[in-house]
Amino acid sequence: MEQIIKSLLETDAYKFSMGQAIYHQFSDYKTTWDFKCRNENVHFTPEMVEEIRRQIRMYCDLRFNEEELEYLNSIKWIKGSYVDFLRLWKPRYDDYIIGTDAECGLSISVGGTWLNTSMYEIPTLAIVNEVYFRMAYDYDKLLESFVSRLNAKIEGLKNNTYELGPFSEFGLRRRLSGEAQDIAVRELAAAKLTNSKFVGTSNVYLAKKHGITPVGTMAHEWIMCVGQGNHKHNPAYSNWYALDAWVKEYGVLNGTALTDAITTDCFLRDFRLTYSTLFSGVRHDSGDPYKWGDKMIEHYKELDIDPMTKTLLFSDSLDFERATKIYRYFKGKAKVAFGIGTYIANDTDKEALNIVMKTTACNGMDVAKISDVDGKGMCKNPDYLHYLKRCIDWRMNNERTTIR
Repeated sequence: MEQIIKSLLETDAYKFSMGQAIYHQFSDYKTTWDFKCRNENVHFTPEMVEEIRRQIRMYCDLRFNEEELEYLNSIKWIKGSYVDFLRLWKPRYDDYIIGTDAECGLSISVGGTWLNTSMYEIPTLAIVNEVYFRMAYDYDKLLESFVSRLNAKIEGLKNNTYELGPFSEFGLRRRLSGEAQDIAVRELAAAKLTNSKFVGTSNVYLAKKHGITPVGTMAHEWIMCVGQGNHKHNPAYSNWYALDAWVKEYGVLNGTALTDAITTDCFLRDFRLTYSTLFSGVRHDSGDPYKWGDKMIEHYKELDIDPMTKTLLFSDSLDFERATKIYRYFKGKAKVAFGIGTYIANDTDKEALNIVMKTTACNGMDVAKISDVDGKGMCKNPDYLHYLKRCIDWRMNNERTTIR
């Protein structure tokens, strides 16, 4: 199989935005990550696992070239000191443990500095996806069905069957292949749309290639590690520590806050006037999107902030039909945007993989994500999860809220 990841730019934009803040503020933090396949009927053969190992070895031999570094330096929120660090950086294969002892036939764990391990997540998942679909099925037929469905989607955008407003492609981690994602981004960027606007992709390599915007701010790992990686922190204040560190790094730049790392209700205790003003918007990634959006609009109104000056970014398991309904519901109430992944990058005749790599420990301490819906949380230690929930419950039931 040809090399899948051919450039270190081929990762999601938020890996660079988080990476820069990690480099400047948390360079000594260490993390552990674990792979999980949520599909019940998927099995990775020994041959697939060996190819995944080979592809990861090739990925770990990559370095940034000067043209790529110049591109990163041209992004307004990236600083020269971080670009200089990336000039020296390369992945380490020794950070990986790859085996076959999981129920799905594939286990992957990585450990090391957060600066390193954070960068491995997206390329590793892209490799796993492409190896699986190329080896489990007739890839040419899959690509044919992918292109056919993509063309139908674009036609629906053109004739206004779908109305999305601004939307981006977020599918790198679960794409069918690099070829398929490239086709999707190229065709969406070229399409002449009226009530929808394709504004960018999370894939920095493809953003550079097609001259569009690389899109992405922060992931759950940021809130989990910043908020829970310091043993002196009360984890119920994870969002405050994470938001504070982000503002120190970026000020008003690159500001879309993720709300559901330890539930949106707890997030809103810290997302008061200062942060609600500084951040340009918020991202939805779990739970009922309508209830979440209404809650955020009411939150802004309570702080005397016009919701029409803020963006509600929806990114949870979307297709164009669901996005259209959400857009029409919130149109005129707030700015609305979408990040759409698997539906754009891996919609074929076969079921897409539901695979993740999540942070499970930081600085030798368990970390946890508690989303707004069951099934999207992750923690390896039930005792720590119980402790975190008790901290949150105490805060929610006993702390008085403040406007600031």
